[in-house]
Amino acid sequence: MAYEIRELPQTDWPELLHEIPDKPKKLFLAGSLPHKNNKILTVVGSRKYSPYGKEVCESLLEGLKGYPITIVSGLALGIDSIAHKSALKHGLQTIAVPGSGLSPKVLYPKSHVHLAEEITESGGGLLSEFEPDFDATKWSFPQRNRIMAGMSHAVLVVEAEEKSGTLITSRLATEYNREVLTVPGSIFSSQSAGPHMLIRLGATPVTKPEDILEALSIEAEAQSQKEIDMSALSEDEQKIVKTLGQRSLEKDLLIQNSGLEISRAQIALMSLEIKGFIKEISSEISLKF
Repeated sequence: MAYEIRELPQTDWPELLHEIPDKPKKLFLAGSLPHKNNKILTVVGSRKYSPYGKEVCESLLEGLKGYPITIVSGLALGIDSIAHKSALKHGLQTIAVPGSGLSPKVLYPKSHVHLAEEITESGGGLLSEFEPDFDATKWSFPQRNRIMAGMSHAVLVVEAEEKSGTLITSRLATEYNREVLTVPGSIFSSQSAGPHMLIRLGATPVTKPEDILEALSIEAEAQSQKEIDMSALSEDEQKIVKTLGQRSLEKDLLIQNSGLEISRAQIALMSLEIKGFIKEISSEISLKF
């Protein structure tokens, strides 16, 4: 076994879990608890994610790099694993709450045992109310969702169909008086139906990392102190940044001057805006700093 599992005394539980009416009777931990002064952001989404959902999740978490935030998710296939891997990549602590026990023999999904080990080795942890050798069942996943919602300050829904298990977590977050955040998507995608429904019900739409920081009451660093790490940008994003320089350009002219195909330029522009590097005012685009 690559990690040790122990039962947590209630005095060591994540503080916000004590507030929920249906808190677990037991809690098992492998690895570390969320850092004491960190804000906790639960990130959930569809197992059948789109390329847009993947890019958005990665870009938003990249924008949280360096802030005192712990990323919580369910270790599942899809957006959950993307959230964990993005957190690891950008030095954010991450906690996984699977729908099974924590023993590698039963950990679900089996394909993520290595990811679970990487999480514990990086200073994160695995949490479960189920006995270590408990096999996942259909009911254990919605049941564990209340732990993810209950321990967090905010829940971010990236993609979800309108009748998705992902929305159970957002509903619980609302019941527990937590912030519910969601990413708008294409009106032609079924994966956007859940987020758009949440927005109609009052969830906060998220289009950039600063929206998440505001919801968590974390002050964003001054843009003037930020530097663009060109090596972290895609080739197309670099072309957009170099074309802009220190000036503002009308969007169509920027795309034309970049030499990129329109579709590729649009994707690069969207990504740069999500990462907080550019702004658009009256169809004119400029760097934020």
